[in-house]
Amino acid sequence: MYPRKRSIRDLELSGRTLFLRVDYNVPIQAGRVVDDTRVRASIPSIRVALEKGARVVLASHLGRPKGRRDPALSLEPVSGCLSSLLGNPVRFVGDCLGPPVRRAVDSLGPGEILLLENLRFHSAEVENDLDFAGRLAAVAEEYVNDAFGTAHRSHASTVGVPTVLGRGAAGLLMEKELRHLDRVLSDPRPPVVAILGGAKVSGKIGVIENFLSLADTILMGGGMAFTFLKALGVDVGQSLVEESCLETARKALREAKKSGTRLVLPEDVVVARECVAGEETWTVPVESLPPDRMGLDIGPGTRRRFGQEIEKAETVIWNGPLGVFEVEEFAAGTLEVARSVGASRAFSVVGGGESAAAVVRAGIRDRIDHVSTGGGASLDYLAGKTLPGVAVLSGSD
Repeated sequence: MYPRKRSIRDLELSGRTLFLRVDYNVPIQAGRVVDDTRVRASIPSIRVALEKGARVVLASHLGRPKGRRDPALSLEPVSGCLSSLLGNPVRFVGDCLGPPVRRAVDSLGPGEILLLENLRFHSAEVENDLDFAGRLAAVAEEYVNDAFGTAHRSHASTVGVPTVLGRGAAGLLMEKELRHLDRVLSDPRPPVVAILGGAKVSGKIGVIENFLSLADTILMGGGMAFTFLKALGVDVGQSLVEESCLETARKALREAKKSGTRLVLPEDVVVARECVAGEETWTVPVESLPPDRMGLDIGPGTRRRFGQEIEKAETVIWNGPLGVFEVEEFAAGTLEVARSVGASRAFSVVGGGESAAAVVRAGIRDRIDHVSTGGGASLDYLAGKTLPGVAVLSGSD
């Protein structure tokens, strides 16, 4: 979807200072990183920069501090985690701009690393304030974005800094994300099966519309399926329904029929009175869903049907859980579908935090061709939207 972007591998970095935007939006508890997946994902680009003799300045956000300093959202624990993973010392400075940062950058030698404090401690970051971006850019001579998960945001560190510098390149993770997502969007091997889940239709309207022309079959679960079922006249009891999206669902059903895309909805569901752990559950056909209960997972019949469709696929794209995955009683559908994807011969791409967590929990991560690190970014990309943090990067020569 994008022309090839200039790569970190193309840059002359010897003795130069590199501003490397990474995604260290990771869970931290008691001052320790409890899931280092995103930290590990940044290491290949960091190693390239070090091998090229760059002074590496790492920048990231963490959480949503809304422009205020919050010790619980400090990136300092990440510096220790990254040091251990790299086997290299990673310095940390308690701000992302100002005299302390300037001094810390000036003291770096070639092949040394500095991690800045949380960019979002300054509200100017999310406002893409060009003065703020200019102050960030002032410490560097080159810019690389390796934070695909933030590429859908027009923030100072993703759009402003490369705009000020007049150039920017993609990191290795960014390249990998774009390559795999481009493959399933631009040149997928048929039959293409798209699996869509999650709570709401409203957050995935663009993806649904795009997949109607891309996929041969769309398997739909999660809360969003009940909006589609109600649009077909099914009484879904107390299940989640977006009333404002009923006409959107009807339109999608009409378009699917017109395009020849099979849109497969659940035939049975796991229901309960409340969405809480320990609640008594029942499995019922969708047309027999009791008026005082809510559907919270796809049933065994639907899981088998979805598995049969996945088995026939040559390309699988999956975004969103098929039940309330975080509650044990309603996780079975998502996990079984994950195992079906892992057992298939299809080229598979999984996007979204809960879908990615499901493939890890199901023990089939190594059988998935690509698990995207960017939830919102991958969703926008699959919907055919332009990602500002990608569009601003320089084209290859």
